[in-house]
Amino acid sequence: MRLTTKGRFAVTAMIDLALRQEQGPVTLAGISQRQRISLSYLEQLFGKLRRHEIVESVRGPGGGYNLARRAENVTVADIIIAVDEPIDATQCGGKGTCEGTKQHDGHCMTHELWATLNQKMVEYLDSVSLKDLVDQQRAREGSATVLRDRRAESAVEAARVVPKGPNSIFNLAG
Repeated sequence: MRLTTKGRFAVTAMIDLALRQEQGPVTLAGISQRQRISLSYLEQLFGKLRRHEIVESVRGPGGGYNLARRAENVTVADIIIAVDEPIDATQCGGKGTCEGTKQHDGHCMTHELWATLNQKMVEYLDSVSLKDLVDQQRAREGSATVLRDRRAESAVEAARVVPKGPNSIFNLAG
């Protein structure tokens, strides 16, 4: 099973939205610019997310999108399922009739393995909330800020250092 760009982009856009919605509705144009996702593609994804009542739209000046539910009540599985992303590693697409099989029950020899993997993936994605991802992103941004602060402090310290010797070749003669 591989997650396509549809699912990845939807989750990324939802994290962006959840991070910024405290300042009011978030525009798709803003998400598009920050995440480098096509605006028309985001419009399609958010149409599906809205129909699944994960986001709500706000019309008019200052409009955009907000979460329709609290971030802790939205899971990654909710988002992926809303945008019609199949979470299926079986050959048959969950229909129970694997192509090219010679088994009597219509399943290939590894069907149960992949079906169990599907179940585990859904369970995992259903255990991760949008809030978890937002908190993780904020922590990541916080640690990057600390690094920037330390670098800025080092630059200030370096600027304070007063040279002990001559500063130029003109000072050598004096």
